[in-house]
Amino acid sequence: MNRSILMAAMLAFALPMGAMAEEEEEESELGLAGLLSAPNRQDLGKLILSAGAPVGGPLTLKSGKYYTLTIEADGSQELALEGAGFFRAVWVNEIVIEGIEIRPLGIDSLEFDEAGEAEISFIAVKPGSYFLKVPGSTGESQQVSITIE
Repeated sequence: MNRSILMAAMLAFALPMGAMAEEEEEESELGLAGLLSAPNRQDLGKLILSAGAPVGGPLTLKSGKYYTLTIEADGSQELALEGAGFFRAVWVNEIVIEGIEIRPLGIDSLEFDEAGEAEISFIAVKPGSYFLKVPGSTGESQQVSITIE
């Protein structure tokens, strides 16, 4: 009887230890920073805002991956990019404008009154189809379709 209790106790301790070892293994793949670690990061390049010019091609993202997207306005016109649905489907880590890091709780759009650049760092979270578009525009070239898988 004592041997049965001892075996049960050993199994009870062994199971959580095995689960913890799996968690440690997953953490080591990403590093100590988890989802924010360097192996999980990808640069998406630039979207260009210019009067009458296409914004950019479609983007396909993976849920749980960390991305950096640069938006550059050439100053030819006051232009913005809106996409509340997209911004609700990602966790925005920061927006960097002229070296100033902004850590927002939420965002709906970015507007450029003159030439400039903004870099958005985020983790894709919610799978689905989204867009960033120039407000008031109807042409497909004035928007970027984004798919999160």
